[in-house]
Amino acid sequence: MSDSNVISIQSNQKLTEKVKQITNQKDQSRNEKLQQISRLLVNSVEVFDWVGFYLVDPSAEGELVLGPYVGEETEHTRIPFGTGICGQAADSHETFVVQDVSEADNYLACSMDVRSEVVIPIMKDETFVAELDIDSHQKNAITNKHQEMLEEICNIVAVAF
Repeated sequence: MSDSNVISIQSNQKLTEKVKQITNQKDQSRNEKLQQISRLLVNSVEVFDWVGFYLVDPSAEGELVLGPYVGEETEHTRIPFGTGICGQAADSHETFVVQDVSEADNYLACSMDVRSEVVIPIMKDETFVAELDIDSHQKNAITNKHQEMLEEICNIVAVAF
C-alpha cells in the first residue's frame, strides 16, 4: 500500500469520526448538523466544490427538497424522483457516480463548472429519507475511496432522521 493510500485512509477515518461527533451533538438541529457536515466535506476534500443534502419532502409525493449545502446557489431547490442524477438515486436507492456529467443523459446542470458528481442515498430503517449530493469542477474526481467514505458517512448521518 502506498503512502498516499495510507494517508487517504487515515484522512477518511478522521472525517467519519468528525461526522459521528457532529451527528451526536445534542444541542443542534438536524439542519445545523447537516450544514456542519457539508462545510466539513467541502473544506476537507479538495475536489469537492459543492456539498449538500436533498431531503424527501413529506408534503409532496416523490419529491426532494434542497436542504443544507455549501457552494454556489442552485436553482434546483426541488427535484422529482427520477429526474436528474439526484432523482435517479432517490428512485433506485443506489449511489450514482458520474465522472463526466457531459456524458450523462439525465443530468440537471447546477453550474457550468460542474464536471463530475456523486449522489449517495441516506436510508433510515430501510426507508429513503435524504441524499448527499457532491459536485466537483474536475472530471473523474470521485474515487472509490471517496465513494466508500461517503457511503459510510451517509450511514452515520441516517440517525439524524
